[in-house]
Amino acid sequence: MDLPAPSRLIGRAVDATLSPLANAAHTAFAGGPVPPGFTGTRLGVCNLCEAICGLELTLTDGAVTGVRGNPEDPLSRGHICPKGVAIADLHSDPDRLRRPVRRVGSGADAQWVEIEWDEALDLVADGLAAAINDHGRDAVGLYLGNPNAHSLGSLTHGTAMAKTFRTRNKFSATSVDQLPHQFLAYLMYGHQFFLPIPDIDRTSFFLVFGANPMASNGSLMTVPDFPGRLRELKARGGRMVVFDPRRTETARVASEHHFVRPGTDAFVLLAMVNVLVTEGLTSPAAYVDGLAAVETAISDLTPERAEQMSGVPAEEIRRVAREFAAADGAAAYGRMGVSTQGFGTVCQWAVQLLNLLTGNLDRAGGVLVTTPAIDVVGTGLIGRGHHDVWRSRVRGLPEFGGELPVSVLREEIETPGEGQIRAMLTLAGNPVLSTPDGPALDRAMDGLDFMAAVDIFINETTRHADVILPPTSSLERDHYDLVFHVLAVRDTARFTPAVLPREKGAMHDWEIYREIALRTQSRLRTKPPLRKRLEQRLRLSTSPTVLIGLLLQRGKSGVTLRSLRKNPAGVDLGPLRAGQLPDRIPHRDRRIDAAPALVVEDLDRLRSLAAPDPDGLLLIGRRHQRDCNSWLHNSERLTRGKARHQLYIHPDDLSARGLDDGTTATVSSRVGSVQVEVLATEDMMRGVVSLPHGYGHAKDGVRLARASKVAGVSINDLTDPELLDVSGNAAFSGVPVTVSAAADHV
Repeated sequence: MDLPAPSRLIGRAVDATLSPLANAAHTAFAGGPVPPGFTGTRLGVCNLCEAICGLELTLTDGAVTGVRGNPEDPLSRGHICPKGVAIADLHSDPDRLRRPVRRVGSGADAQWVEIEWDEALDLVADGLAAAINDHGRDAVGLYLGNPNAHSLGSLTHGTAMAKTFRTRNKFSATSVDQLPHQFLAYLMYGHQFFLPIPDIDRTSFFLVFGANPMASNGSLMTVPDFPGRLRELKARGGRMVVFDPRRTETARVASEHHFVRPGTDAFVLLAMVNVLVTEGLTSPAAYVDGLAAVETAISDLTPERAEQMSGVPAEEIRRVAREFAAADGAAAYGRMGVSTQGFGTVCQWAVQLLNLLTGNLDRAGGVLVTTPAIDVVGTGLIGRGHHDVWRSRVRGLPEFGGELPVSVLREEIETPGEGQIRAMLTLAGNPVLSTPDGPALDRAMDGLDFMAAVDIFINETTRHADVILPPTSSLERDHYDLVFHVLAVRDTARFTPAVLPREKGAMHDWEIYREIALRTQSRLRTKPPLRKRLEQRLRLSTSPTVLIGLLLQRGKSGVTLRSLRKNPAGVDLGPLRAGQLPDRIPHRDRRIDAAPALVVEDLDRLRSLAAPDPDGLLLIGRRHQRDCNSWLHNSERLTRGKARHQLYIHPDDLSARGLDDGTTATVSSRVGSVQVEVLATEDMMRGVVSLPHGYGHAKDGVRLARASKVAGVSINDLTDPELLDVSGNAAFSGVPVTVSAAADHV
């Protein structure tokens, strides 16, 4: 998951950072990493996924030798997954960059040479400033990858640094992940990050579309120990019903699972809304507007129409809708499978309608808004969002929240003219492997005048960089989860000081961002006013830990940095609270728009969707618990076990094409072809095939994965940058493909 820049995150605290008391408090309670040769235990945090599990680390002679879940953590309750166990492996990975490197040569002949920080930072500033001075501010493109949401320094300083580049060519992993959620929240509630969270600890009916929390530990729903929480749900007589084109790890433990054809979830979800409306099963709150418009808009989207398009029987749709409405506390939730498709925003709208129309919004056991110690929504630390203030230069796609869809990045690099991207800066991202039509973007990056990256690895994207600036590892820096406490299924707060001392000569990410911003700005021919520059210097020179202390002081929870240091396992603020609406609705009139015009208008496109091809195949992605998008594949610990790079396909679809299980097949789409081993499994719906997201290392002779189990191919060699949701999010789910025998296997 990634987020648009919280543009006011630091600005609101600028005056307070001048307070001597604040700086003195930071010094007095700084804590710090373990001393050299330390043997004992320290509490830490896993920030490799959204679950933010608390850890208990065993150290021997200053090195981490054991990792277990912290049972005292009020949110994660001792849970840990394989990623958390391997967190020390990432720190000690011999492939991790520890000093800046400069590329000498190109292609297979490229060599990476370590250089000093001052030289590296000056080279980056020179390259970025030259592009702006010669071609204008839009000549620089920025891409922020998923790990930025998991780093305190990136959230406080990376986004502030990005703001100093006044380019319109800003991109992030948001538009290949959760943009429909934020877009819909902006339209319905008035804020892109006002995201009601399933009250999983008290619900009696958990309805899941296209999500796999058994593997992900939740997404846009921070839910560590999901297996334990599911057992508790079932023990109190509750049920979990899953709709997914694959029998996922979550579907296998569900009360019931229904196959649904990729890209047609909106028909099923809106048919359920249709049932609620036509059968009088609704009880919306008085502060909801647009209900008559909803009824009119979905009147023809019946269960029978949904069955024709999705393959889900009409009577099953009716039954599930009725049971959801009758449950004593029910929560509907949809994630990657319904976000990363052509109708992601409509799907998220329908999910919200199910919760809203049944009275489960702001109800215990339904979906609730969180009350975090640092409320990034209520205090305006993350902006409300805006839409269509400008458009991409080539295809004319609208921005959202200051970012363009990353599906246009390639064309904005390659197409000449005013505003063409001449230089790129990537922050902890790998868009060549993670965004549509990766090979085309790979080729486009060869044509850049200059590229720099802030990253700890040489990967498919950063190999194009002239300079790579590697920050410290997660064990070497302080951490507070500004984002994931806002999305958690229980209100808690936790501050985790750095566990290990940073290596001599290393720089934290926030320090790198400060230097990039200030050094680049000093080289620009046209500079901001002096006052603006001084304000930016102050913001960027104030440490993330100081800012967290100040933001906590501004909150209403009573939690302070002092109290969090005294309680390193975290402070429990209690279960999510019902009855907070309408007072906390971000719309200025404190009302909900149940029928946003942009979404209702998109229903015409949904209705025009062609009938399914009974002989065709649709491609979907998948995630694994041992992966984190396109990284963690260098860890020997995480690549053990069964191979997981294969194309999953139903046995009948395999035999219909004259292929055998385990052979190599060619998979082709409009934009490309790959060859991959196939695995026959009845866990796939007929007519659906699946490749894992983030695989496909070892391009152009660059070997990046140590194990063939995860090398595989990239699903994004097949995904199409022209297939988009109305929000601009890429459609990875439901891509038409063909599968045939590989040429050398015929």
